[in-house]
Amino acid sequence: MRYKSGANIVFSSKYHVVWCSKYRRKVLDETVSKRIKEILREVAQDTDSEILEMEVMPDHVHLLVETHPQLGIHRLVKRFKGRSSRFLRREFPSLRSRLPTLWTNSYFVSTVGGTPLSVIKKYIENQKNA
Repeated sequence: MRYKSGANIVFSSKYHVVWCSKYRRKVLDETVSKRIKEILREVAQDTDSEILEMEVMPDHVHLLVETHPQLGIHRLVKRFKGRSSRFLRREFPSLRSRLPTLWTNSYFVSTVGGTPLSVIKKYIENQKNA
């Protein structure tokens, strides 16, 4: 297992995160998907987090992400969803006209510890083939 360290901490905080578009509408086409990935990578870089795996489905997003425990997964997901919604709705007017907001308020998160990362990575990679 690979650990990261900070000022007074050594950690391995990996999470599987999933969130959905409002009403599970299939609005995340290939062009939007490409842009979402860019935005999420920028947020990860800004927060010193690392996206280990990512897949965008037509109506939801899967991430395998590692973040500093002091930032916390809730704050990170809030930044991912907030920035991506703001930028995407500005860049793709059709998203504004079809939905009152881009994302639902809720999300799924699971810590990754007992399951080998390779299994979770494979699961996320294979989402489009399922």
